[in-house]
Amino acid sequence: MRFYIILILFLGSLNLKAQTQTPPEQSRDSISYAGFPVKAYDETLFYIKNSLGPLSAQDRANIASEKITSLEKDLLTKTDSIRIDSTGGNTNIVYKNIIIVSVTQEDAKDNQSTSIQLAENYQKAIVRIINKYRTENNIVEISKRVALGLLIILVLALLIFNINRYFNRFKDWLCEKIDPKISSLKIKNYELLSKEQAMFFMRKVINVFKYILIVLIIYISLPLIFRLFPWTKNWSDALINFIVSPLRDIIIAIVNFIPNLITIIIIVTFFRYILKGIHFLAGEIETGKLKLKGFYPDWAKPTYNIVKFVLYAFMLIVIWPFIPGSDTEVFKGVSVFLGVLLSFGSSSTIGNMVAGLVITYMRPFKIRDRVKIGDVTGDVIEKTLLVTRIKTIKNEIITIPNGTVLSGNTVNYTIMAKKEGCILHTTVTIGYDAPWRQIHELLISAAEATEGVSAKTKPFVLQTSLDDWYVSYQINAYTHQPEKSAVIYSSLHQNIQDKFFEAGVEIMSPHYQTLRDGNQAAIPPDYLPKDYQTPGFNINKKD
Repeated sequence: MRFYIILILFLGSLNLKAQTQTPPEQSRDSISYAGFPVKAYDETLFYIKNSLGPLSAQDRANIASEKITSLEKDLLTKTDSIRIDSTGGNTNIVYKNIIIVSVTQEDAKDNQSTSIQLAENYQKAIVRIINKYRTENNIVEISKRVALGLLIILVLALLIFNINRYFNRFKDWLCEKIDPKISSLKIKNYELLSKEQAMFFMRKVINVFKYILIVLIIYISLPLIFRLFPWTKNWSDALINFIVSPLRDIIIAIVNFIPNLITIIIIVTFFRYILKGIHFLAGEIETGKLKLKGFYPDWAKPTYNIVKFVLYAFMLIVIWPFIPGSDTEVFKGVSVFLGVLLSFGSSSTIGNMVAGLVITYMRPFKIRDRVKIGDVTGDVIEKTLLVTRIKTIKNEIITIPNGTVLSGNTVNYTIMAKKEGCILHTTVTIGYDAPWRQIHELLISAAEATEGVSAKTKPFVLQTSLDDWYVSYQINAYTHQPEKSAVIYSSLHQNIQDKFFEAGVEIMSPHYQTLRDGNQAAIPPDYLPKDYQTPGFNINKKD
């Protein structure tokens, strides 16, 4: 919930400028409506709205501004010589036969005054600005301001010196007080910061705070110094605007965004409680308290995750129009770029995700099932949206992408083992001289003596082939413990050997019988009769 609110506020601030700035067309129209300003000494004296002959209103304002500025800088200019002359068709403000600005009847009409009255107002404004310029730029005034500027610089230097001095003392005092009490910072058993690193970090933080304070004091002092002199006053205003303008714009944007923010919070809260209800139902199904026909408990969690993703996507679509800047070209371009990047860069990932969903609802295996996937046999220990992890009988963890699982064959030994039992089978080859009924009995007795083989279902033997030299006998035995199949196979092979040796039946290649005369039987001595003697060579004497 908090993450979504912070993200929305951040996106809202991105559109700050677009909401607060005045479009160029609107600014130009408003200037044209008010007139073009006549400026001097960075101050607007009055506005001119009408043209005069070939001169446009803007040209008249620019010419008047240039002439007033030249009079300001001329030390010989006498303001009492600036007079009004109305002998011609227009009322002019002149100085030594130089027309500074002309006042037409249209100008007077626009200002709801007479041309004489309007000219007198213009004359007073011009005289005032020239006197102000001279007052602020005489030697005595400049000397005072230089002295005041030097005083500000001196105070600033002393302040920086003392800040640096006392901050260092404060740092040493604080470290001395905290050092016995501070210890290493740990997260469970992991040491994130040792005591020495924590002290070093604290010293760095104090130093950074000190430098920030010094820079802030210098930044505040510079506008004060720049405002002392007319020619640097603009620098002062610029430095102040660097901080004031962004803060003002941010505050305005936040205030304008509050109604949309309330709407977004309501929408997010609504979807949050819907998800809580769905999560509760999923938990009840997963634990088996709530049963739905045809819906398995192991489907509850993945289904909840799918529904959650869909609801979050729908929620984003609903709140999208309320996010400032969501309809800008930059926002749309970034969205398209991210979509293309994901499409080209994660095709295999998306394929594995889709395969993971298909596997979830196909239910070919569950956690702790003994399975065979490709050439890997083991127990399933983890199923995720992207991969399946198998623990083999050799205690190896093998990670298989879900796409590979879905495209290959999966053998599950556990499903039927819990119901009817899983059949374990092995093959032995015995020569034709051994009675097949005896072999069947020996193999069945060996299987019944094996631990892990089901006692409820009787083992059975299949003669799978009749080869040139031997018969292939396959013993089949049921077990309900497929996870112990390796141990059961080993015990079964041991019991087969014991049973065959006890019965005097050899398990060997029948080719060996052609050299039987003169050789001892290939059976351990413990299984041979006590009166057993090694046969001699069978020699037939011919006359």
